[in-house]
Formats: sequence, structure tokens, C-alpha cells
Amino acid sequence: MKNVRKSFGSLEVLKDISLNVKEGEVVSILGPSGSGKSTLLRCATQLETMTSGNLSYMGETDPKKMMPYYGLVFQNFNLFPHYSVMKNITDAPIHTQKRNKEEVYQQAEALLKKLGLEGKENAYPCQLSGGQQQRVAIARALAMKPKMLFFDEPTSALDPELTAEILKVLLQLAKDKMTMVIVTHEIDFARHVSDRVVFIDGGVIVEEGKPEDVIDHPSNERTQNFLKKLQRG
Repeated sequence: MKNVRKSFGSLEVLKDISLNVKEGEVVSILGPSGSGKSTLLRCATQLETMTSGNLSYMGETDPKKMMPYYGLVFQNFNLFPHYSVMKNITDAPIHTQKRNKEEVYQQAEALLKKLGLEGKENAYPCQLSGGQQQRVAIARALAMKPKMLFFDEPTSALDPELTAEILKVLLQLAKDKMTMVIVTHEIDFARHVSDRVVFIDGGVIVEEGKPEDVIDHPSNERTQNFLKKLQRG
């Protein structure tokens, strides 16, 4: 992303954001509510149209050609309630990517096994726990074979036990060298899994660097105040 701005009417939510993510890198984005984190992800995945600025994936700038490069896992799962787990995962690869049905089903079964969801192929979202639904959402994103994944606060709708479940999955993806950008309030997780941490406030990148620098020794007062509030919470 280069010099990205995003306004909704007279409200400028992103103000000249430039962010580069390397292949295999895990970047965690921290910031208070309303700072522009989710809007940044929505612009990066073309769910929102940037007001100005440039977006590219591995040099590709054509919006349609960029789409296979990334996947997005939403805060509230966004599974299709009337689809089974298997159909939620396989529908887009078969119909959008026009891939071989048998190959897609084999991949989906492997993903379900990897994510601890064996035997849930025919279940519907309402029959699953929040943690299971989020793992299905991750499997659905991975089934598209993206080069990188974006996560918008993937644990915010979950209780602590289920949160640990999802963080374990993200940790494994990081070990597998999946390129990831994760909006999160899980500070310990961000410190442990990230190659880089970005702190956003007021639509601008206030501070970025190694987790031990930004989280443990922030140089900016806004970052310091935010982290103190989180620790008190």
C-alpha cells in the first residue's frame, strides 16, 4: 500500500498510509477502536475502494488479477448459515476459481483435519461453537490458495478458551510461513508471533518495528498510552 487515503464523506479514516509486507512475514496491527485498522484491511482486500493511493501484490496492480493473492478472515466468521461446513469451504474454489471438484474436496478434507474439524463436514454453522466456526472460516480462506491472509480481530467474538484455540491455529500458520496481516488486541500473541508490529491511531501509522521495540519499548507517547490502557484492562 502506498499513500493510501480513505474518506467516508467528510470523515477521513485513512490518512496517507504506506505499508509493505514481505512474503512469509507476519505483521500485527494494533490500535484503538476507530483508528482505521479494519478500514485498512478492507482497502487492502478491495472490499472498500481507496479514495487515493496505490495497491499492489507482487507487482500486480490490476484489481481483478490481485484477487487470487489474498484471503480475509472476518471478525464474526461470516459463514453461510444455510451451507454445510464442506459447502462453505468448497463453494468458491469450485464456482469462482473453476477448479476440479474432486481436488477441491480432497483439499478441504485435509484442511479440516489440520484444523481439528474432522467429522464436521456435514454440520451447519449453528451446530458449531464459535471457535469451530472461526476455524471453518480460516479453512474457507485457505481453500482459495491465497499468497497471504488478512485477519480482522479473529478472536474478538470468542471467549478466552476459544481464543486460545484460534491463536494456536494462527501460530501454526506462521510456522508454515503463511504471509499474514493480523488486526488484534492480543498483545502477548502479537509479541510472540509477529515479525513486525504496526500501531495505528487517527488513520496514520504512528509507530512500527519489531514486537520487542513497539510493544515493550514504544517510543511514541500515543503507543505508550494505548498499551498502558490495555494492560490496565
